[in-house]
Amino acid sequence: MERSKVGCVLMICLVMGGLVGDSAGQSIQAFAQCYAVCFITCVLTPGNNVTTCSTRCIISCLFPGSLKLKDPQSFCKLGCATYLCTNFSTTDDPAKEKVGSCVSSCSETCTQKY
Repeated sequence: MERSKVGCVLMICLVMGGLVGDSAGQSIQAFAQCYAVCFITCVLTPGNNVTTCSTRCIISCLFPGSLKLKDPQSFCKLGCATYLCTNFSTTDDPAKEKVGSCVSSCSETCTQKY
């Protein structure tokens, strides 16, 4: 009886761990796709430059809807992402994977407790 309970708990942990991992991967992919579309559209608009578009798209894809910096984690993510992740894109390549990975590492850094 005890073995079946332990087995059941282990199975639930494995399933939940898989779901969390998948949602994190999907989240990075969703950000990267959002960023690529936003960046390409922005760069093709006359008067915009790579730096402006990169910054604008990181903000709009990281905080869809509206920018709310009422909590320290959001402020940290925005500062880290705009400082470290805006230099990967060029007019020819939005570098969505690099930017997505960079933004994800900022999110992880900003949620750590020291």
